[in-house]
Amino acid sequence: MPIKIALTKGRVEQQVVPLLEASGIDCSGIRNKGRRLIFDEDPVYETILVKGPDVLTYLNSGSVHLGIVGSDILAEQNNTQYAMLDLGVGRCRFVLASTGDFDPQQVRRKIIATKYPNITKRYFQSIGEDVEIIRIEGSVELAPLIGLADAIVDITETGTTLRENNLHVYAELQPVSTQLVVNRLALKQYQSEIRTLVENLQKAKLNLGVNE
Repeated sequence: MPIKIALTKGRVEQQVVPLLEASGIDCSGIRNKGRRLIFDEDPVYETILVKGPDVLTYLNSGSVHLGIVGSDILAEQNNTQYAMLDLGVGRCRFVLASTGDFDPQQVRRKIIATKYPNITKRYFQSIGEDVEIIRIEGSVELAPLIGLADAIVDITETGTTLRENNLHVYAELQPVSTQLVVNRLALKQYQSEIRTLVENLQKAKLNLGVNE
């Protein structure tokens, strides 16, 4: 039975495939995937491509043994599985951002728009502030520009999108990176194979110059 890996499709997939290949996993099928979602070219590992928010669903159900997903999703979904390795790619950060006239010290209850209500709630609780949170699935940057919210909590890598929309960063909440996560039962069943994969990925990071 192969060890099954749920890999976040899209940007994470593109950044992680070179690491998987450098660790000895055959990713030729993913490189030429077409519309395929399941890849079994490697004799040990079977990879499935899924949306980021679904990685933990597959992992928690035991349908896959390993997941590769951003720490933003792990934090938002209150991950209970075991994060084995920071893969060192997909690095960005959560920020509180708004227009130039935003006052973080304003006394009245703020309205915050975000795709990450749990992370946002925990942040404001940590600084002793009660806010109203509005969940938005699309372009969060719009919210303070049209008066829907006072500020936003979102992920940024370079800050370019924020700057292009005349938004300023007022606080940094936490860093984000791509993680290798294992189902706790699978770690017991496939301890040797999973430990070997982690070691190979650590070597691959070093060889490819991926920083912690």
